[in-house]
Amino acid sequence: MAAEAAPADGRRRQDSGFAEPLWRGIAAYRFASLVYAAIVVVVNLDAYARAWAGAAVVGVMTMWTVLAVVGYARPSRRSWPLLLADLLVTTTALASTVVVYTPAQVYSMAPITTLWVAGPVLSGAVIFGRRAAIACSLVLGLCDTLNRGRVDADVLHGVAILLLAGFALGYVSALASEAERRIAHAARLEAATRERERLARRIHDSVLQVLSLVQRRGSELGGEAAELGRLAGEQEAALRGLVGLDADAVSPSGAADLRAALTAHASASVTLSMPATPVELPARTVQEIDAAVAAALDNVARHCPPHCRAWVLLEDEPDAVTVTVRDDGPGIPDGRLAQAEADGRLGLAQSIRGRVRDLGGSVTVHTEPGSGTEIEFRVPRAA
Repeated sequence: MAAEAAPADGRRRQDSGFAEPLWRGIAAYRFASLVYAAIVVVVNLDAYARAWAGAAVVGVMTMWTVLAVVGYARPSRRSWPLLLADLLVTTTALASTVVVYTPAQVYSMAPITTLWVAGPVLSGAVIFGRRAAIACSLVLGLCDTLNRGRVDADVLHGVAILLLAGFALGYVSALASEAERRIAHAARLEAATRERERLARRIHDSVLQVLSLVQRRGSELGGEAAELGRLAGEQEAALRGLVGLDADAVSPSGAADLRAALTAHASASVTLSMPATPVELPARTVQEIDAAVAAALDNVARHCPPHCRAWVLLEDEPDAVTVTVRDDGPGIPDGRLAQAEADGRLGLAQSIRGRVRDLGGSVTVHTEPGSGTEIEFRVPRAA
């Protein structure tokens, strides 16, 4: 189950506000089942082999119910020691059935604990998940089997009820933990988005307008002012991309938006073309593709003329994503890539091809002298 994956079974779950109603329900169940067990004992007290032992067991059950409810009320105490103590006391009370009952009653009647026996199963399900609940159920079932000296329909029925109750509550607890985690993530994302929007408004009203003015005036004046204007235009585009990024591109499921990562490469000389909706991939895949695109754009900046332009195209397909980096530079002469790799310059071989190959993808280079270069990365979604 997906909801069970975050807090793995067998490990203590993070204390969740969503779990508190479950603990209140378990506390109410403990007291209600104790009252029911006490009524059954009082009604059958004269028929027991040892009436005083039955009264003593009810007294122990009462004291432990109070201690357990108080103990589980504090999140810091919800751990293995308390659960094991809970299981030990419950098993002892269950085993005392053979002391209180006559031999005929042991085979024909429910244990003296009746429904009260489910306490540690329910508590273990909320703390550690379904595996702990199943383990507690099997221990209690084994104790009941030893009491009766055989495996009969009543034993199997009781174990089945405990297993189903523990499994169901463990699953509900996992869903509650996952829901709280997602809500917390959404709250952080909303707060960060509001802050980013506030900063974007302030930047737009001041810095971006100044940079746009410098770019426009520099182009009009020409000469060194034109170079200054070009740099201002690049910074304006980069800043617009920065304030437009998602504050937290990683979703609760561990996926990241490739589109948001590539936005940071936008500038006056780099044009992006991407889908309107997020392109979600595993976070590591997004990091590697982003690094490969950065390496390709770095090659454009190093080997193309100053006014060379580049385009980045992102295509989202059902089974793969394709990123194309194209420039209008002079192209790559025949044999240049092989010579660069032989000389130890491994930008295309390692920074680009190596990264994409590790993701199970492929890199295709299209280039002709004087016609620019096009590098296409294709990465399967099942990388």
